[in-house]
Amino acid sequence: MEIPRIQWYPGHIAKAEKKLSEIINRVDLIIEVRDARIPLSTGHRHLNKWLENKKHILVINKADMISKSTLEAWDNWFTRADSQVLWCNAKEGSGIKEICQSAKIARASIDERRISRGMKPRAIRALTLGFPNVGKSALINRIANKKVVESARKAGVTRSLRWIRLENGIDLLDAPGVIPPNLEDQKSALNLAICDDIGEAGYDVESVAIAFLKIIFSLYENKNANISIKKFTDRYGINLMDAIGSPEQWILDTAEKHTSGDSRRMAHKLLEDFRNQMLGKISLEVPE
Repeated sequence: MEIPRIQWYPGHIAKAEKKLSEIINRVDLIIEVRDARIPLSTGHRHLNKWLENKKHILVINKADMISKSTLEAWDNWFTRADSQVLWCNAKEGSGIKEICQSAKIARASIDERRISRGMKPRAIRALTLGFPNVGKSALINRIANKKVVESARKAGVTRSLRWIRLENGIDLLDAPGVIPPNLEDQKSALNLAICDDIGEAGYDVESVAIAFLKIIFSLYENKNANISIKKFTDRYGINLMDAIGSPEQWILDTAEKHTSGDSRRMAHKLLEDFRNQMLGKISLEVPE
């Protein structure tokens, strides 16, 4: 599948990532946050370097945006890969109790290590790390049990590093979404664009919408993708299966029907419908 070129690395992320590299050694615990629809694409390739000698909690947010059977399949996949995953929906608050408990256990372990070295216990320093728009700020607000940072369904709301003192003996560092300066894996970059995890300035909306349809055609027979062709057809009034050979034409046809022939607006509508689950709980990545 031909993938449209995607490149997005705003200045505030570059500045924050430079600052982050300067203070990462002071962090005891990294809470990594990923997007349930694309749990592999939202894994940062530099994470292993940052995790050295630190506790790690892997949180997969937006669990409500995939089907229960897909979540279970991914959970089994991560278990086979020796990775413990905590699933949550930070927007509604589900899974937060388990994350707080895991952080409490990590804190006890860190305190024990400090005492064994003749050091006094102190508040542990935790960092929330993940791509833009995976829900880090919403997660922090849930952990703090109050609104301490701005949160919105778009990339780039958090623009600087900020320490937040929590009541449970944790100092939490809220950081902007971090992405590699060069999005070398363009397949993952495409998934990020479709899920609105990188800004629209980094890609052509029509090209991404067409690529999204191609992904739908490649996955619709996989039960873990949870794709209903009928939902597409019913919503737009044009049979999606007729577009297997020409998704570009389907965009043009649906544009004539819904957006007065404006194909760019139709492409944006299609992507927004996916993001708002108007087309179902679709997973763009499925476990092997």
